[in-house]
Amino acid sequence: MKAYVFPGQGAQFVGMGKDLYDRFDEARAMFGKANEILGFRITDLMFAGTDEDLRQTRVTQPAIFLHSVILAKMVGKEFRPELTAGHSLGEFSALVASGAISFEDGLKLVYARAMAMQKACEAEPSTMAAILGLDDAVVESICAEIDEVVVPANYNSPGQLVISGSMAGIDLACEKLKAAGAKRALPLKVGGAFHSPLMEPARVELAEAIKNTPFSKPICPVYQNVDAKPHCDPDEIRENLIAQLTAPVRWTQIMENMASHGMKELIEVGPGNVLQGLVKKVAPDVVASGAAV
Repeated sequence: MKAYVFPGQGAQFVGMGKDLYDRFDEARAMFGKANEILGFRITDLMFAGTDEDLRQTRVTQPAIFLHSVILAKMVGKEFRPELTAGHSLGEFSALVASGAISFEDGLKLVYARAMAMQKACEAEPSTMAAILGLDDAVVESICAEIDEVVVPANYNSPGQLVISGSMAGIDLACEKLKAAGAKRALPLKVGGAFHSPLMEPARVELAEAIKNTPFSKPICPVYQNVDAKPHCDPDEIRENLIAQLTAPVRWTQIMENMASHGMKELIEVGPGNVLQGLVKKVAPDVVASGAAV
Protein backbone atom coordinates (compact mmCIF):
# COMPACT_ATOMS: atom_id res chain seq x y z
CA MET A 1 0.00 0.00 0.00
CA LYS A 2 1.12 3.54 -0.74
CA ALA A 3 1.15 6.25 1.96
CA TYR A 4 1.54 9.97 1.37
CA VAL A 5 2.77 11.98 4.36
CA PHE A 6 3.11 15.71 4.96
CA PRO A 7 5.79 17.50 7.04
CA GLY A 8 5.31 20.01 9.83
CA GLN A 9 7.06 23.09 11.14
CA GLY A 10 10.83 23.13 10.75
CA ALA A 11 10.90 21.91 7.13
CA GLN A 12 10.78 25.41 5.63
CA PHE A 13 13.51 26.93 3.45
CA VAL A 14 13.87 30.14 1.42
CA GLY A 15 12.78 29.53 -2.17
CA MET A 16 10.24 26.83 -1.27
CA GLY A 17 7.52 26.51 -3.90
CA LYS A 18 9.18 28.83 -6.45
CA ASP A 19 9.74 25.96 -8.91
CA LEU A 20 6.03 25.08 -8.77
CA TYR A 21 5.05 28.73 -9.26
CA ASP A 22 7.31 29.03 -12.30
CA ARG A 23 6.25 25.75 -13.95
CA PHE A 24 2.50 25.46 -13.44
CA ASP A 25 -0.36 27.87 -14.17
CA GLU A 26 -2.56 26.15 -11.57
CA ALA A 27 0.14 26.53 -8.93
CA ARG A 28 0.43 30.26 -9.71
CA ALA A 29 -3.33 30.60 -9.32
CA MET A 30 -3.29 28.79 -5.96
CA PHE A 31 -0.41 30.92 -4.65
CA GLY A 32 -2.26 34.04 -5.83
CA LYS A 33 -5.41 32.92 -4.03
CA ALA A 34 -3.34 32.36 -0.88
CA ASN A 35 -2.00 35.93 -1.01
CA GLU A 36 -5.60 37.18 -1.19
CA ILE A 37 -6.85 34.99 1.68
CA LEU A 38 -3.93 35.85 3.99
CA GLY A 39 -3.94 39.55 3.19
CA PHE A 40 -0.20 39.71 2.56
CA ARG A 41 2.15 38.40 -0.13
CA ILE A 42 3.37 35.21 1.45
CA THR A 43 4.86 34.27 -1.92
CA ASP A 44 7.42 37.10 -1.57
CA LEU A 45 8.52 35.72 1.80
CA MET A 46 8.60 32.11 0.61
CA PHE A 47 10.46 32.75 -2.63
CA ALA A 48 12.81 35.58 -1.71
CA GLY A 49 12.51 36.32 2.02
CA THR A 50 15.03 35.60 4.74
CA ASP A 51 15.37 32.68 7.16
CA GLU A 52 14.19 35.09 9.85
CA ASP A 53 11.02 35.86 7.85
CA LEU A 54 10.23 32.17 7.47
CA ARG A 55 10.79 31.47 11.17
CA GLN A 56 7.80 33.65 12.14
CA THR A 57 5.00 31.26 13.08
CA ARG A 58 2.44 33.30 11.11
CA VAL A 59 4.57 32.75 7.99
CA THR A 60 6.07 29.31 8.64
CA GLN A 61 2.84 27.39 9.05
CA PRO A 62 0.94 28.67 5.99
CA ALA A 63 4.15 28.50 3.90
CA ILE A 64 4.73 24.80 4.61
CA PHE A 65 1.03 24.08 4.14
CA LEU A 66 1.02 25.85 0.75
CA HIS A 67 4.14 24.10 -0.52
CA SER A 68 2.76 20.69 0.52
CA VAL A 69 -0.80 21.10 -0.76
CA ILE A 70 0.17 22.70 -4.06
CA LEU A 71 2.84 20.04 -4.67
CA ALA A 72 0.24 17.31 -4.05
CA LYS A 73 -2.10 19.05 -6.52
CA MET A 74 0.63 19.23 -9.16
CA VAL A 75 1.34 15.49 -8.78
CA GLY A 76 -2.11 15.21 -10.36
CA LYS A 77 -3.61 11.83 -11.24
CA GLU A 78 -0.54 10.08 -9.84
CA PHE A 79 -1.58 11.26 -6.36
CA ARG A 80 -3.37 8.09 -5.25
CA PRO A 81 -2.81 7.56 -1.53
CA GLU A 82 -4.20 4.48 0.16
CA LEU A 83 -3.14 5.87 3.57
CA THR A 84 -2.19 9.41 4.58
CA ALA A 85 -0.98 11.40 7.59
CA GLY A 86 0.73 14.66 8.47
CA HIS A 87 3.14 15.56 11.26
CA SER A 88 1.51 18.24 13.46
CA LEU A 89 0.82 21.12 11.04
CA GLY A 90 1.15 18.57 8.23
CA GLU A 91 -2.15 16.99 9.31
CA PHE A 92 -3.94 19.99 7.78
CA SER A 93 -2.07 19.42 4.50
CA ALA A 94 -3.06 15.73 4.56
CA LEU A 95 -6.71 16.63 5.14
CA VAL A 96 -6.79 19.06 2.21
CA ALA A 97 -4.89 16.72 -0.14
CA SER A 98 -7.26 13.85 0.73
CA GLY A 99 -10.38 15.96 0.18
CA ALA A 100 -11.57 16.21 3.79
CA ILE A 101 -11.45 20.02 3.70
CA SER A 102 -11.08 22.55 0.88
CA PHE A 103 -7.84 24.35 0.04
CA GLU A 104 -9.32 27.70 1.05
CA ASP A 105 -10.72 26.45 4.36
CA GLY A 106 -7.48 24.59 5.12
CA LEU A 107 -5.42 27.73 4.61
CA LYS A 108 -7.75 29.80 6.79
CA LEU A 109 -7.52 27.22 9.58
CA VAL A 110 -3.73 26.99 9.33
CA TYR A 111 -3.41 30.78 9.55
CA ALA A 112 -5.85 30.91 12.50
CA ARG A 113 -3.81 28.14 14.16
CA ALA A 114 -0.54 30.00 13.61
CA MET A 115 -1.89 33.26 15.05
CA ALA A 116 -3.50 31.54 18.04
CA MET A 117 -0.28 29.63 18.80
CA GLN A 118 1.77 32.81 18.47
CA LYS A 119 -0.53 34.54 20.96
CA ALA A 120 -0.24 31.65 23.44
CA CYS A 121 3.55 31.69 23.11
CA GLU A 122 3.70 35.41 23.84
CA ALA A 123 1.40 35.06 26.87
CA GLU A 124 3.70 32.59 28.61
CA PRO A 125 7.35 32.03 27.64
CA SER A 126 7.92 28.32 27.02
CA THR A 127 10.00 26.00 24.87
CA MET A 128 10.77 22.46 23.68
CA ALA A 129 13.75 20.08 23.68
CA ALA A 130 14.71 16.97 21.71
CA ILE A 131 15.68 13.95 23.81
CA LEU A 132 17.81 11.33 22.06
CA GLY A 133 18.74 7.84 23.17
CA LEU A 134 16.19 7.03 25.87
CA ASP A 135 13.14 4.76 25.86
CA ASP A 136 9.87 6.67 25.65
CA ALA A 137 8.74 5.22 29.00
CA VAL A 138 11.78 6.67 30.78
CA VAL A 139 11.16 10.14 29.31
CA GLU A 140 7.47 9.95 30.22
CA SER A 141 8.28 8.91 33.79
CA ILE A 142 10.81 11.69 34.39
CA CYS A 143 8.52 14.35 32.91
CA ALA A 144 5.72 13.19 35.22
CA GLU A 145 7.95 13.64 38.29
CA ILE A 146 8.71 17.30 37.62
CA ASP A 147 6.65 19.94 39.42
CA GLU A 148 6.45 22.16 36.32
CA VAL A 149 4.61 21.92 33.00
CA VAL A 150 6.71 19.48 30.94
CA VAL A 151 5.25 16.73 28.74
CA PRO A 152 6.15 14.47 25.81
CA ALA A 153 5.14 16.39 22.67
CA ASN A 154 6.47 14.59 19.56
CA TYR A 155 7.06 10.84 19.44
CA ASN A 156 9.19 11.03 16.29
CA SER A 157 10.91 7.63 16.21
CA PRO A 158 12.29 5.10 18.72
CA GLY A 159 14.86 6.94 20.82
CA GLN A 160 13.82 10.39 19.56
CA LEU A 161 11.18 12.17 21.62
CA VAL A 162 10.58 15.92 21.86
CA ILE A 163 9.37 17.35 25.18
CA SER A 164 7.47 20.60 25.66
CA GLY A 165 6.78 22.89 28.61
CA SER A 166 7.74 25.89 30.71
CA MET A 167 11.29 27.25 30.53
CA ALA A 168 12.04 25.99 34.05
CA GLY A 169 10.39 22.65 33.37
CA ILE A 170 12.42 22.01 30.22
CA ASP A 171 15.69 23.01 31.92
CA LEU A 172 15.03 20.67 34.83
CA ALA A 173 13.87 17.83 32.58
CA CYS A 174 16.98 18.10 30.39
CA GLU A 175 19.20 17.81 33.48
CA LYS A 176 17.33 14.77 34.79
CA LEU A 177 17.14 13.07 31.40
CA LYS A 178 20.87 13.48 30.78
CA ALA A 179 21.52 12.03 34.24
CA ALA A 180 19.26 9.09 33.29
CA GLY A 181 21.40 8.32 30.24
CA ALA A 182 20.06 10.43 27.37
CA LYS A 183 22.66 10.73 24.63
CA ARG A 184 21.54 14.30 24.04
CA ALA A 185 19.00 16.75 25.41
CA LEU A 186 18.85 19.61 22.94
CA PRO A 187 16.82 22.78 23.54
CA LEU A 188 15.04 23.71 20.28
CA LYS A 189 14.75 27.14 18.70
CA VAL A 190 10.97 27.33 18.73
CA GLY A 191 8.46 29.97 19.73
CA GLY A 192 6.90 28.04 22.57
CA ALA A 193 5.62 24.80 24.08
CA PHE A 194 3.67 23.32 21.18
CA HIS A 195 1.55 20.21 21.88
CA SER A 196 1.44 20.89 25.62
CA PRO A 197 -1.16 22.19 28.10
CA LEU A 198 0.31 25.68 27.59
CA MET A 199 -1.39 25.70 24.15
CA GLU A 200 -4.87 25.46 25.75
CA PRO A 201 -5.80 29.10 24.92
CA ALA A 202 -4.87 28.43 21.28
CA ARG A 203 -6.87 25.17 21.28
CA VAL A 204 -9.99 26.97 22.54
CA GLU A 205 -9.59 29.73 19.93
CA LEU A 206 -9.02 27.30 17.06
CA ALA A 207 -11.82 24.94 18.13
CA GLU A 208 -14.47 27.47 17.16
CA ALA A 209 -13.01 27.88 13.67
CA ILE A 210 -12.73 24.11 13.16
CA LYS A 211 -16.32 23.54 14.32
CA ASN A 212 -17.54 26.07 11.75
CA THR A 213 -15.58 24.47 8.87
CA PRO A 214 -17.29 21.88 6.64
CA PHE A 215 -15.54 18.48 6.58
CA SER A 216 -16.08 15.68 4.04
CA LYS A 217 -15.10 12.02 3.95
CA PRO A 218 -11.47 11.80 2.73
CA ILE A 219 -10.48 9.64 -0.26
CA CYS A 220 -8.50 7.34 2.06
CA PRO A 221 -7.99 6.87 5.82
CA VAL A 222 -6.16 9.73 7.60
CA TYR A 223 -3.97 8.59 10.50
CA GLN A 224 -4.36 11.38 13.04
CA ASN A 225 -1.77 12.67 15.48
CA VAL A 226 -3.78 12.33 18.68
CA ASP A 227 -4.39 8.57 18.56
CA ALA A 228 -2.30 7.33 15.58
CA LYS A 229 -5.40 5.58 14.21
CA PRO A 230 -6.97 5.77 10.74
CA HIS A 231 -10.08 7.94 10.43
CA CYS A 232 -12.60 8.57 7.65
CA ASP A 233 -15.55 9.93 9.64
CA PRO A 234 -15.70 13.75 9.28
CA ASP A 235 -16.93 14.28 12.86
CA GLU A 236 -14.13 12.15 14.32
CA ILE A 237 -11.56 13.95 12.17
CA ARG A 238 -12.86 17.34 13.37
CA GLU A 239 -12.71 16.39 17.06
CA ASN A 240 -9.21 14.92 16.75
CA LEU A 241 -8.00 18.06 14.97
CA ILE A 242 -9.29 20.23 17.82
CA ALA A 243 -7.49 18.04 20.39
CA GLN A 244 -4.23 18.12 18.43
CA LEU A 245 -2.82 21.41 19.75
CA THR A 246 -2.50 20.24 23.36
CA ALA A 247 -1.90 16.52 22.67
CA PRO A 248 1.35 14.83 21.63
CA VAL A 249 2.14 13.98 18.01
CA ARG A 250 2.27 10.17 17.96
CA TRP A 251 4.32 9.84 14.78
CA THR A 252 6.20 6.70 15.83
CA GLN A 253 2.88 4.98 16.47
CA ILE A 254 1.43 6.27 13.16
CA MET A 255 4.35 4.73 11.25
CA GLU A 256 4.03 1.48 13.19
CA ASN A 257 0.29 1.31 12.50
CA MET A 258 0.64 2.17 8.81
CA ALA A 259 3.33 -0.50 8.42
CA SER A 260 1.20 -3.10 10.19
CA HIS A 261 -1.74 -2.16 7.93
CA GLY A 262 0.26 -2.88 4.79
CA MET A 263 2.28 0.26 3.96
CA LYS A 264 5.04 -0.70 1.50
CA GLU A 265 5.81 2.74 0.06
CA LEU A 266 5.95 6.18 1.71
CA ILE A 267 6.01 9.42 -0.29
CA GLU A 268 6.75 12.68 1.53
CA VAL A 269 4.92 15.68 0.05
CA GLY A 270 6.38 19.07 0.94
CA PRO A 271 9.68 20.69 1.86
CA GLY A 272 12.49 18.57 3.27
CA ASN A 273 12.95 14.84 3.79
CA VAL A 274 12.68 14.45 7.58
CA LEU A 275 9.73 12.04 7.46
CA GLN A 276 11.54 9.79 4.98
CA GLY A 277 14.36 9.47 7.50
CA LEU A 278 12.05 8.77 10.44
CA VAL A 279 10.19 5.91 8.74
CA LYS A 280 13.48 4.05 8.21
CA LYS A 281 13.90 3.89 11.99
CA VAL A 282 10.44 2.40 12.49
CA ALA A 283 9.80 0.36 9.33
CA PRO A 284 13.11 -0.10 7.47
CA ASP A 285 11.53 -2.24 4.73
CA VAL A 286 9.26 0.61 3.58
CA VAL A 287 10.49 2.30 0.39
CA ALA A 288 10.61 6.07 1.08
CA SER A 289 10.91 8.95 -1.39
CA GLY A 290 9.84 12.54 -1.97
CA ALA A 291 7.01 13.62 -4.28
CA ALA A 292 8.16 14.62 -7.75
CA VAL A 293 6.44 16.50 -10.57
